[in-house]
Amino acid sequence: MLIFSKKAALQAHLDTYIKAGKGIGFVPTMGALHSGHLSLMQQSLEQNGVTVVSIFVNPTQFNNPDDLKKYPRTLEADAEKISGLNKDIIIFAPEVDEMYDGNTVSSHYDFDGLENQMEGAHRPGHFDGVGTIVKKLFEIVRPTNAYFGEKDFQQLQIVKKLVEKNHMGINVVGCPITREDNGLAMSSRNARLSDAERNEAALIYKILQGARKRFDFESIAEVKSFVESAFEAHPAFKPEYFEIAAEDTLEPATLKENRKYRAFIAIFLGNVRLIDNISLN
Repeated sequence: MLIFSKKAALQAHLDTYIKAGKGIGFVPTMGALHSGHLSLMQQSLEQNGVTVVSIFVNPTQFNNPDDLKKYPRTLEADAEKISGLNKDIIIFAPEVDEMYDGNTVSSHYDFDGLENQMEGAHRPGHFDGVGTIVKKLFEIVRPTNAYFGEKDFQQLQIVKKLVEKNHMGINVVGCPITREDNGLAMSSRNARLSDAERNEAALIYKILQGARKRFDFESIAEVKSFVESAFEAHPAFKPEYFEIAAEDTLEPATLKENRKYRAFIAIFLGNVRLIDNISLN
């Protein structure tokens, strides 16, 4: 298995595939890999001549320094999981200075308002950090297809907008959420939950499913009231936001129109912040 830590070395290696006309699939990650990440890699393997996985904890997308400090860094275990899936996957695991050339700051991006909703409103500067690192990685890897999970649906829409506005010619593929047996959306943050909390966290998806059922015959205000009441009955949870938004603009919806909607939630269980979403139609 090939593991690169330097941009120039990775690019030189990938030049061979590009000259041969072999498509490059790319799965950007921050490590602490789980089955959801592996499902993205599997899809890339099936659709491309070569697959690259980046493992990089990007400091500029953390608005909470404590969150950055606690984020798990498990490169050796991650490499073993990737190797178990396919030894031909290429890993790119750079240091911070390699990616930022000693100047660890974000560029500022205009994503046509996508960045101002939900996660953007609660995590100032987060999507500037996401846009900065994804653009850097895309320029290094030069993928044909790039794979992102729908658990971070807002991020997925922002990456699509980044590619569109910068004319990068990359196909951004959204992949379904991978869930644990109890319905909890797989996330690297789940490792910070106790066994009891992980079981209790199944409630998040159950309530989202309830919201989806009600969306067909209740108003948006009524659905939001149902979710609020459901979590009030379980004080271990501290919702940060619950929003029903149009998938294309991510703007909060008040009235139903002929468009696709999705419900989004960010919620604390103990000191762990979890996010999830579900399509409503």
